[in-house]
Amino acid sequence: MVISRLSEKRAAVIVAHPDDETLWAGGKILSHPEWKWFIVCLCRRNDEDRSLRFYNALKILNSEGIMGDLNDGPEQKPLQQNEVEDAILKLLPAKHFDLIISHNPAGEYTRNLRHEEAGRAVINLWNTGKISTSELWTFAYTDSNKKHYPVAVENASIRWTLSKRIWMRKYRIITKTYGFEKGGFEAETTPRVESFWQFTDPVVAEKWLNQLMSMKI
Repeated sequence: MVISRLSEKRAAVIVAHPDDETLWAGGKILSHPEWKWFIVCLCRRNDEDRSLRFYNALKILNSEGIMGDLNDGPEQKPLQQNEVEDAILKLLPAKHFDLIISHNPAGEYTRNLRHEEAGRAVINLWNTGKISTSELWTFAYTDSNKKHYPVAVENASIRWTLSKRIWMRKYRIITKTYGFEKGGFEAETTPRVESFWQFTDPVVAEKWLNQLMSMKI
């Protein structure tokens, strides 16, 4: 049996918007430059400003990546699940990764449909065998129904505080590379504590998803 070296670990981050990869998982990405990161952003490919900033952020994150152009209008009309799933499959360069990180199907704050749709699509693709991973992590943050900026969930499966150096690098990507104003939502949100729900079994992840969806009804 051949044991893969740590440097060969392949990880994909699948997010809705440019900056989501940094906001919710930037510390993890920056902490493991030896991993082979690939970041899929499902929206804003044709937004010249945001797409340029995304690819500049990838350079700092030492990652490869690609953008799609799912509808992301201000009216936030729901997308069909198969449309989101098809977009993911077209953008991913491979179907197996050691780790995939994506949105929580319940979102990270109240509320953004594209985040929720991406999270649901990734779990369903994993459960149906269309993508493969040894582990799936979904972001674990909450704003307690708009009571505060999003913060790490206390009882998440994985939760840690970033070093000051890593957090400052992450913060600079948000404020300098992406250009969000200090004092604005993105800058104030940028969490120093990152947290994730961790799954190693797609059936368990699908059951969790179904429980979340039943709570929304």
